[in-house]
Amino acid sequence: MKKIKLEIIALSYSQTQSGAYALVLGEANGKRRLPIIIGGFEAQAIAIEIEKMTPSRPLTHDLLKIFAESFNILITEVIIYKIVEGIFYAKLVANNVQQTIEIDARTSDAIAIALRFNCPIYTYESILSTYGVVLDEENNRLEESLGGDADEQKEEGVASNDFSQINTEELRQLLQSALDEEDYEKASRIRDELNDRQ
Repeated sequence: MKKIKLEIIALSYSQTQSGAYALVLGEANGKRRLPIIIGGFEAQAIAIEIEKMTPSRPLTHDLLKIFAESFNILITEVIIYKIVEGIFYAKLVANNVQQTIEIDARTSDAIAIALRFNCPIYTYESILSTYGVVLDEENNRLEESLGGDADEQKEEGVASNDFSQINTEELRQLLQSALDEEDYEKASRIRDELNDRQ
């Protein structure tokens, strides 16, 4: 299966889930984005490493790196390899002089570890093509041309999370609006509805 390299695009507080954060991974040299909801502790561990801050005592992910390096174990890559019912699954690819092994991990932990080992993060083309969200200039121009009132009127017509009565083009516009507002939970529900129609 073809692997696609991902980069961290954004990390922000989730507006829809209390205490949760939205981590947005983006296709390297591409326009597709993969939003993931993560917990506060993992968001902190990722943010600390992105900002190159040094805590007074090692955090859990720092401790793992120290432990691994003490035994000549290197994490060479992280792969987000499947999604089941909205849950992302990842694995660490680790090696020492003698062998290479794959270790199952929560995606947020795997990314925090990848940052510490300065190793690449990948997913498969099948995952990105199914669950990725495409951002492009055309969608941004369409969003601007609609104006706020049009978006509000469309959203008033949506009962709770039922997007089944909205046509595909309007769904794409709502998806872009949700992304602009950093409402990644809503964006993922709209994305799922669009995928179901394909």
